[in-house]
Amino acid sequence: MIRHPRGAMVPLAVLTAVLMGSPALAQQFNSDSWLSKDPGVATIILTAGERNSTFMTTFSLLPKWEFTVASFLYNDDENRLTVDGYSTTVYAKYMFLQNTAKTGGAAVKFGTGLRPGEVAEEETDNQDAFRTLWANAPMTLPLLNNKVSVDLMPGVSMTSNFGEDESVAWSFTYSGRVAWYAWSPTTSIVGEVFGSEGQATAIPEYKLGLRWEPNPSVVWAVTYGREFAGDGSNNAKFEAGLMLFTPPIWCFRGCK
Repeated sequence: MIRHPRGAMVPLAVLTAVLMGSPALAQQFNSDSWLSKDPGVATIILTAGERNSTFMTTFSLLPKWEFTVASFLYNDDENRLTVDGYSTTVYAKYMFLQNTAKTGGAAVKFGTGLRPGEVAEEETDNQDAFRTLWANAPMTLPLLNNKVSVDLMPGVSMTSNFGEDESVAWSFTYSGRVAWYAWSPTTSIVGEVFGSEGQATAIPEYKLGLRWEPNPSVVWAVTYGREFAGDGSNNAKFEAGLMLFTPPIWCFRGCK
């Protein structure tokens, strides 16, 4: 979470929680994989959690390209019926490298908008989310005969009109995740760390979870997240997520 100069916490790092395709599927994780889905496939993602709830849709309209729109709700108190903040994000992803086994590679992502967070009272307008522009580069390395998958996602973000002096704030964003298929190719244990450093700093967080991929059309995940510092009031805690894939019909060209 970003520490606002006036004492309120606002988000800067973007939630890029769509991991498209085995072996890197996990909807509520911050990290992303290299993979862009086949042309025409659309993804619907629903996540419900103690702090964050998400609705996200992704369309593979062109070969190697994905386009995503997402909205987030944020709750930082004990009342599950209240909403304490909200945000949106829009971004595109281009896969420019993939190994011959299609188990690893690299991509670039760029967009605008914010991850879920506690927005200051004077900043509750939804358009404030689009003061942030960002880019990152998800990379996936398969290890141990695909038993382990490592995702790395360095990036940069720029937020305009930041703070009392309404300056431009630059930050380096980072995210890393390891997925271990310990006993089954459809079930994995996943852990990750993410945050940002710079003029606007996000407290590093970690998430641990279990992911189940029973068939090519659906993925389930359960996670638990905490900040490495702070009083614990902003911890993500438990989240449950569902990701659904459509047949390949949503594209301009290249549908199979």
